[in-house]
Amino acid sequence: MENTFPVAFVGKIGNKTLNVLQEVGEISKLFFGIIKSFSKLVKSRKLILFQMEHIGVNSLPLVSIVAVFTGAVAAWQAAYQLKGIAPLSFLGAATSRAIITELGPVLTGIIIAGRVGASIAAELGTMKVTEQIDALESMAISPVRYLAMPRFLASIIMMPLIVVFANFIAVIGAYFVSNFFMNVSAAVFFGSVKRYFLISDFIYGLVKTIFFGGATALLGCHIGLRTQGGAEGVGLSTIRSFVLSSAAILILDYVLWMLFV
Repeated sequence: MENTFPVAFVGKIGNKTLNVLQEVGEISKLFFGIIKSFSKLVKSRKLILFQMEHIGVNSLPLVSIVAVFTGAVAAWQAAYQLKGIAPLSFLGAATSRAIITELGPVLTGIIIAGRVGASIAAELGTMKVTEQIDALESMAISPVRYLAMPRFLASIIMMPLIVVFANFIAVIGAYFVSNFFMNVSAAVFFGSVKRYFLISDFIYGLVKTIFFGGATALLGCHIGLRTQGGAEGVGLSTIRSFVLSSAAILILDYVLWMLFV
C-alpha cells in the first residue's frame, strides 16, 4: 500500500491534467472554427440578430435591478471608507470609478454568465441529446456556423452595450442614495464624477466586457455541444457552464488588469 499510493496519486493528477489539456484543445478548436465561420456573416445575419435580442435586450430588466442596487451599495461603502478621511464631495468620483472599472463589467458579466451562458449550454445540450445536431450535420449544415458563431458574435457585440447601460443605472442608483441619505447635491455628486472621470477607465471597462462575453458564449457552446446523458446531462451542463463562465470572468478580470493597468 505504501508503494502504490504515490503512484496512484501521481497517475490521478496526470489523468486530470491530460483531461484539462484535452478540453482546452477542444475549446481552442471550437474558437478557431467560429472565427472561420465569420465568412458566413451575411448568410447568418438573422440568426445573429435573434441572438443579439435574446442576449442583450432580454437581459436588460435583470441587469437594471442588479445595477441599481450595485450603485446603492457602492455609495454606502464609499461613504464608509471616506468617513474621517475625505469629504463626501468625493463620493461621486469614488463610486463612479469603482462602477465603471470593476463593479459594472464584472457583476454584469456574471449575470450574463448565469442567464445567457447557462441558457446556451441548455439549448445546445438538449439539441445534442435529442440528436438534432446530428440531423444538422446530416444535412451538411455546420453546427459551429449555425449554432455557435451567432451566439459568440452576439455576445461580444452586446456585452459592451449592456455594461454601458448598467454603468449608467448604477451611477444613478449611487446618486439617489447619496442625495436622499447623505445630503449630497446633484451638483456636488456629478461635479465630482466629471472632475475625476478618465476616458481610459471607461474604455478599459468596455474592453474587458468583450472578453467576458466571448468567454461566456464560447464555454456555453463548448459544454452544450459535448453534452451526454439525457436530461440529467443537460442539467449538469447548465451548472458547469455557469460555474466555468463565472470563474473565467474573474480570472480574465485579474489577467487583463495586470496587462493593461
